[in-house]
Order: sequence, then structure tokens, then C-alpha cells
Amino acid sequence: MITSLAQPSLYCLFGSPEQSHSILLKRSKSLLRLATTRFARTNKRRLGGPTCFFNAEKDSKKNNKKSEWDWPVLKRWDVPWEWQTASLTSLACGLSFVLTGLVETVAIPYLGLQIQELSLDEKAELLFLDQGIVTAVVLGVIYGISNAFKPLPEDLFRYDLREPFNLQKGWLLWAGIGLSGAVLAIALTGAAMSLFNGEAPPQRETDALVQLLPLIGSSSISTACLLGVTGVLAPILEENVFRGFFMVSLTKWVPTPVAVIISAAVFALAHLTPGQFPQLFVLGTALGFSYAQTRNLLTPITIHAFWNSGVILLLTFLQLQGYDIKELLQAT
Repeated sequence: MITSLAQPSLYCLFGSPEQSHSILLKRSKSLLRLATTRFARTNKRRLGGPTCFFNAEKDSKKNNKKSEWDWPVLKRWDVPWEWQTASLTSLACGLSFVLTGLVETVAIPYLGLQIQELSLDEKAELLFLDQGIVTAVVLGVIYGISNAFKPLPEDLFRYDLREPFNLQKGWLLWAGIGLSGAVLAIALTGAAMSLFNGEAPPQRETDALVQLLPLIGSSSISTACLLGVTGVLAPILEENVFRGFFMVSLTKWVPTPVAVIISAAVFALAHLTPGQFPQLFVLGTALGFSYAQTRNLLTPITIHAFWNSGVILLLTFLQLQGYDIKELLQAT
């Protein structure tokens, strides 16, 4: 319809239809060429130059391959709090631990309980209850303070059961690697200490393990309570405090390997057993690096749980075989 209306005007201006069509065709080509030029210039200004998509897929595969083998053990966490929060929270955890124990000590006589009159099974049950209360209070402090910074990064206080055997982040795979490395390193550390230490081994009457000896192997109830304390509650508490919060907080100011070493030293000192500092430091280092690799608290908790439970089960077996485990501990 537009063409038919335009034809009379073209006839009037240019004469014959052939001339009109020729001129119209030339003008159409000129307009098309002009529009194409302007479009190219506009895209060039917007994109900052010519863009080539030929190697996009190749570059994408290269970047994905690089990130696949980019181990997170050297990366820092995205910590949302400052040093004031980290310091005060660490202090609050220590005070909560001490005050909870003091409150329980004061409350026991008011409950009509006499520690000296309790059986070994009752002492084991009381120990399990005590550890459960301490764990709940200290974790309540940590999670209560950290909740003020929500939403937290997804790798903070993370528990993830998926892909346990993934090469890069499999929590069960790296728990096995960390536990094997810790056992080997602690054995070598103990051998080196025995080789270079010519003095008599220090007395270990105040060690927590020595104090637990009466409960080891005494009954199935005592053994179950000890495994619950050392293999479940203590690993959950200590790994949340020393790795999940303290070590992660340090990565805001120091590289991750340095944070692992510092947290391992504090972890060893917190046990108040100077004679076991080297072994505990090695264990803490293995726990820290395994957690840094997977960013999953299940990894160090699993290592810690198997370590503690293995010690209790081994001592129980030796006790049932008639060995004097107190003498064995003193000798090692």
C-alpha cells in the first residue's frame, strides 16, 4: 500500500518508473550502509573495542580447570567481625568454661550428692552431664555472638555431610588423611622426645587422662560415658572454639597457615599439660590444616573424636588384659 501511494510522486519527480526505481534502490543502499556504520561505531564505543567469542569456551574450561585444583587450604575466611569481638568472645568462652565448673561444684552439695559416696558408674554419669552442660553453655556464647553478624558466610560453622570422599573437600577423606598424618607425626614426636630427653619423665598425676583411669574399664556404663565425653562432646566443643571460631578469626589478620599454628599452640596450652604440649600441638596442627582444606567442621571433629575414642578404647583393652595402664602412661 505504501509503495502504490509513493509511485505517483516518484513519477512526477523523476519521470519514468524505471528511473524512479533506480534512484530509490540507490538511496536504499546508501541508507543501509549508513545505518550499518553507525551501529558498528555505537557497539565499539559500548564494548570498548572488538569482541571475539571464538576462544570463550576454551578460556572458560581453562579457568574451571584452574579453580578445580585451587586448594582452599591457603585461603582466608571472610570474617565479618573485628578484633574486639574476637577477643571478647574468646574471653567469654574461657570465663563460661570456668564459671560453669564453679557453679556445678557449688550446686552439687545442695543437690544432696556426695562425690566420695558415689559409685564409679554414677561418677561417670555425672562427668557426662557436666561435660554436656559446659558444651551447651560455651557453644551458646559463640553462636549467640556470631548470630549478631547474620547472614554469615557459608563456610563459617559449616556442617556438611555431602560428598564425604570428594578429593578437594571430602570431610571423611580428609579426616582419614589428617588422622593418619597426626598419628605418624605424634609417634615421631614422641620418639624424638624420648631420644633427646635424658631425664626421668615428668609426673602426670594432674593429667585429665590419669584422673579418668579409675573409670576406664570399670563397667560398660563407665566406658559409654567416657566415650560420650571424649569422643562426642569434647571434640564438638573444642573444634568449634579453637578451629571454628578462634582459628577462623585469626585469618582476618594473618595467613591461614599462621592461624593454624597459633590456634594449635593455644589448643595445646589450654589443656594445661606441659608434658603433652608437643603431641597436642602436632594434633592441633593436623586438625587446623584439615579444617582449612575442607571448610567443614565435621573434618576436625571426626579426627578429634577418633583420636580420643581410640585412646579410651585402647586403654580399656589393656586394662582388661591386666596391664597397669597408669604405669604405661607414666612410661610414655
